[in-house]
Amino acid sequence: MPCDTTPAAFASLKLDPRLLEGIRDLGFAETRPIQSAVIPLALQGDDLIACAETGSGKTAAFVVPMLQRLLTVPRDHGQVAAPRSRELVLAPTRELAVQIEDEIHGLSYHTTVTSAAVYGGVEMGMQERALKAGVDIVVATPGRLMDHMRQQNADLGAVDLLVLDEADRMMDMGFWPDVKRIISALPAERQTLLFSATMPDEVVRDALEIVRDAKYVQIGQRSAPAKSIAHRAQFLPENQKVDWLIEHLKSPGGPVLIFSRTKIGADRLARRLAAAGLRCVALHADRTMEQRRHAVEGFRGGRYRVLVATDIAARGLDIDGIHTVINYELPDSPDTYVHRVGRTGRAEQAGQAITLVAPGERQELAHLEMSVGVRLE
Repeated sequence: MPCDTTPAAFASLKLDPRLLEGIRDLGFAETRPIQSAVIPLALQGDDLIACAETGSGKTAAFVVPMLQRLLTVPRDHGQVAAPRSRELVLAPTRELAVQIEDEIHGLSYHTTVTSAAVYGGVEMGMQERALKAGVDIVVATPGRLMDHMRQQNADLGAVDLLVLDEADRMMDMGFWPDVKRIISALPAERQTLLFSATMPDEVVRDALEIVRDAKYVQIGQRSAPAKSIAHRAQFLPENQKVDWLIEHLKSPGGPVLIFSRTKIGADRLARRLAAAGLRCVALHADRTMEQRRHAVEGFRGGRYRVLVATDIAARGLDIDGIHTVINYELPDSPDTYVHRVGRTGRAEQAGQAITLVAPGERQELAHLEMSVGVRLE
């Protein structure tokens, strides 16, 4: 649907003063295109299917109306004695769930809104207590929330707003059956906001099963990376990739995120780069929660300049200032390329994406360029 993406001052949106104070604290002055399109529709109660490139500001696009709803729409009278969670956000990875809750904390700092992140890899006790206490907002990965539901820790009978973030990746990772089971436990009368960086036909088909008369919002091209990213291909034999990386990374520069197809490959590459004196760490699904937190926080804080990650581990990784993304191998699909390079060029900042290409992969590269609509110089 045509949507108004004109920037607007947050102060003009008639938001609760406490929410506006949190918005000012985070330095948000004007809405970005996805926020301009989504926030007014969400505030009037519409169901939405929204597609926007990574780094476009979509988290605030759904958190702002979520908080406004909590601050202005009273609980049902029957909930006073036994509070139950009113809003649910489902995200594909623990890292993304944590980042969403961090943004909720920042924007709701001057309110009494409560929230909890529910994800695997940590003890369930604290999450169980938060769920049973009925925090206002639950941000969860589908698998861990299903664990709590099986143990009857989670009462979702009062949820009146559901957000599905990165729905395409939840499908890619096989979470959709759990997502549908969770939705079946929610009230039929609710608002649903679905967000996706890409919108293939299967996402649209499944989305239409869980929304009602949804408005469709498209920001930018479908399956296209941000225009602020410069794309480059580096042709070299497989056995020369590591040496090229070492020389490239010894030059001064900002943080670099390298994607590897496999967990073993990520570990092996990180070890070789570290042995060459580079501050490097690996991130993949076989690492413990503490190891993953150490890697992400070390990369974010500058302890490590280079992060070598697999696609699943880096999904939703939102770290400011990543200057370069390097594809150690060609990605397995155009959508994967879009998700990978979307870790740079965020918030309209310039970034570059370098893809290492073996001489025999020119045909695959041409297919990628045609599918994504970019030229790798």
